[in-house]
Amino acid sequence: MEIQGSALTEKQRWSWGGLVGAIVGLLLLLGVVTAQSALAGGPTDAMKSTIDEVLKIVQDKDLKQPGRAEERRQRLEQVVGDRFDYQEMSRRSLGAPWNTVSDKEKEEFVALFRTLLINSYADKIETYSGEGVQYLHERTEKEYAEVRTKVLTGKVEIPLDYRLINKGDNWRVYDVVVDGISLVNNYRGQFSKILRAGTFTDLVDQLRKKSIKSNTP
Repeated sequence: MEIQGSALTEKQRWSWGGLVGAIVGLLLLLGVVTAQSALAGGPTDAMKSTIDEVLKIVQDKDLKQPGRAEERRQRLEQVVGDRFDYQEMSRRSLGAPWNTVSDKEKEEFVALFRTLLINSYADKIETYSGEGVQYLHERTEKEYAEVRTKVLTGKVEIPLDYRLINKGDNWRVYDVVVDGISLVNNYRGQFSKILRAGTFTDLVDQLRKKSIKSNTP
């Protein structure tokens, strides 16, 4: 079995046709929220801060100049990485096997999973075309929060929920749910199938091959 992104419905293919690509793309869309976004507070403010930084990089004309593509990508990776908790996403996506592997194996798994996610969105950010978003609701419970939004693109409305965890007074994204499809659950299902048929080493090998393939021009 080859690791893939989620197969979205026609309704969900409003932008790039891939779940992970949608995540960062929708981060960009949130930067054009209108005055309808009256929510205030930690999780929502944290998301807005990241979105503003991403938009600033994407709209920087100097960074669009030939020869600066790698610098632009590195800046985007830094900003998104500061908000997305790749280790928490990796732990939840792997599930129970996370507790059975060594720290070194965890470190490699997180690095490969991070690369998989980054490569899924890096080349798709340029497709941003000014869609709008409404913030619908913010819910917090102890160190967890969920920011619910709705993406408005033409006649289609798509629910988008960000799930965050507070670590050291910093809200970090650990899952994104696009029209009912969870990023974490999607990958956990794929990883579980691979592990049932093979070993953790087999899974890591697939992630490594996927990473190499994604980086090949």
